[in-house]
Amino acid sequence: MDTAAPLSPTDRSTVRRGAKRARTDRADLHAVLDAGLIGHLGVLLGEAPVVLPTGYGRHGDTLYLHGSTGAATLRAAAAGAPVCFTVTHLDGIVYARSAFHHSVNYRCAVVHGAARPVTDPAERLLALEVLTEHLAPGSWAATRRPDRRELAATAVLALDLAEASVKIRTGPPGDDAGDLAGPVWAGVLPVRTVLGEPEPCPLLPPGATVPPRVAERALSPAG
Repeated sequence: MDTAAPLSPTDRSTVRRGAKRARTDRADLHAVLDAGLIGHLGVLLGEAPVVLPTGYGRHGDTLYLHGSTGAATLRAAAAGAPVCFTVTHLDGIVYARSAFHHSVNYRCAVVHGAARPVTDPAERLLALEVLTEHLAPGSWAATRRPDRRELAATAVLALDLAEASVKIRTGPPGDDAGDLAGPVWAGVLPVRTVLGEPEPCPLLPPGATVPPRVAERALSPAG
């Protein structure tokens, strides 16, 4: 797929409610996914839907997901069950002059499709590198690679980004004209996630310093 191509909505991925907030630029999809750390994987297990937090990483227009081989959701997805994967960022609480118009500013990506189990050894390592680097940049080269036992215990799935939607809300409340003259305060309370000071493992040798790959991320915005 041409990663520069715009999003092409399908019936499932067409935004109907709040359509003016939909984005059609594939770069917006990539930006929302790249800024997140945890997504939510939805799959039908038996007769009930199950939605669970899942680690992920993006490589081009492929999203890699991983987890335990014992996870029922991943087993169902690997067997071909349709899945829905979402990533959401809460950017602000919108205070309006009426209760009805209270809202939130957000960025949200929703991906539909059928996940593909990754079995090729080279692609599995690529996927695990992508997942590791997405969560903790610089760690793949700095740490021990997965061994045979760990690889056997890890399920890796690939989800194509062909069928996806993006919605973004920004700005102040959308109050009714009749409420604008009222005394009620209105505006946006920003919501930010930041990374804090590194907390070293107590089993590190005395005097161990925080590596640049960790220190450079500390106290920086996350998402």
